[in-house]
Amino acid sequence: MNLRVTWVQPEDLVGHELRQAAEDGRDASAIAARWHAAGGRPAPSTAGASPTPRPDLRPLAERLLDELSTLPSPLIPHEPTPLPAIQASTTSRPVPPAHEAPPPPGESPLRDRLHASWLGRAAGCLLGKPVEKLPLPAIRALARAAGNWPLTTWFTEVGVPRDLLAAHPWNRRSAPTSLAENIDGMPEDDDLNYPLLDLLLLQRHGRDFTTADVARLWLDELPAGRTFTAERVAYRNLLDGVEPPLTAAHRNPFREWIGAQIRADVHGWTHPGDPAGAAAQAYRDAALTHTANGIYGAMFVAATIATAATGTADVHRALADGLSVVPPRSRLAAAVRLGVESARDTPDFDAVVDRLHTALGGYHWVHAVPNAAVLAAALTHADGDFSRSICAAVSGGWDTDSNGATAGSVAGLLAGHPDRLPERWTSPLKNRLSTSIPSFDGIGFDTLAELTYLEAVRP
Repeated sequence: MNLRVTWVQPEDLVGHELRQAAEDGRDASAIAARWHAAGGRPAPSTAGASPTPRPDLRPLAERLLDELSTLPSPLIPHEPTPLPAIQASTTSRPVPPAHEAPPPPGESPLRDRLHASWLGRAAGCLLGKPVEKLPLPAIRALARAAGNWPLTTWFTEVGVPRDLLAAHPWNRRSAPTSLAENIDGMPEDDDLNYPLLDLLLLQRHGRDFTTADVARLWLDELPAGRTFTAERVAYRNLLDGVEPPLTAAHRNPFREWIGAQIRADVHGWTHPGDPAGAAAQAYRDAALTHTANGIYGAMFVAATIATAATGTADVHRALADGLSVVPPRSRLAAAVRLGVESARDTPDFDAVVDRLHTALGGYHWVHAVPNAAVLAAALTHADGDFSRSICAAVSGGWDTDSNGATAGSVAGLLAGHPDRLPERWTSPLKNRLSTSIPSFDGIGFDTLAELTYLEAVRP
């Protein structure tokens, strides 16, 4: 029996790299012709591996991946990867850090906001888990059949016709732990694993950590099998002796996908009031695995969260500060602006989502660009309301659990206190998080808030 490791087989990566080339303006037509003439297949639409193994194509695939990496992109002037070039193109500037003086135990507004944000991240992620990878019409059909559209609560298969469930099966890994009838605490998920790793990163190295420190931490604490897309490629690159930041670019067609964005929360949580500082910290994390728009997604989220963490800004100010750290002529900035403007102009959120899917549906469902758009639209449309924020983010499709998680993190901060989150979202979590990060497995969200608070106020 052959073991297939998804997301890293060269013969599965070529199709994704050809798609990336089309998105960033590289002319790869000659390389594509050679690939297809040899029997190479397009990129798998949802999974990490094509249906039929073709190890015979591996030598050619490796050569073509290397050739593709030499093609220049005309978008580089507007979508730089080095941090100085990103910062030079934006209006945001670092501000002196303002750390909250530790008050008496149990009396910190920041600690309460962080507690609500951890809970919000978990609830939003859990809401989106059953429908991850499903197309938008399937998500709508399953929810409508249960009387839950517009989305207002957890997905369930109670009352959903068997033929509909057969046509649109839930996410195989997630359904046993994330449908309403099955939830028993927060199950393991990469959208929660990465914030835990970043908390460990700050505990061990402080704010001056390097990208190499991130790499070492992953090798020590993160099981390779719990990485996906760009993170798995970068992990493989590390084991092959490739050093950061080349780990993000070497044979990595997923380098502009959403992976770095789901690692950004801790960087925002620990920089309240300093969106530029949060974005710069998120950059050093993201650079291990991503480039350009993949990095911008992380910076955007970190900066948005940094402003929301102050307790003095509304969601619209937070999103504006998030956008301020992103190169304004980049595709991600344009997508965020489209999401915000569409949500402001259109009362019906389904119509907003349809507009975004029409404009950005050519991207892979895990790409940072469309997911940043639907996240920004959901938060704008919900206007700070927690339930509407996570439900809108998940009902927008694409990477449902990741978008739900980030929306919940932002909306939790804006709520300001765990008691202000509806009990239907927090009670099923049972203050218990399962994770692949051994030292945190089974931890409570109140404890995580305290640990994060200590990093936020550390001088």
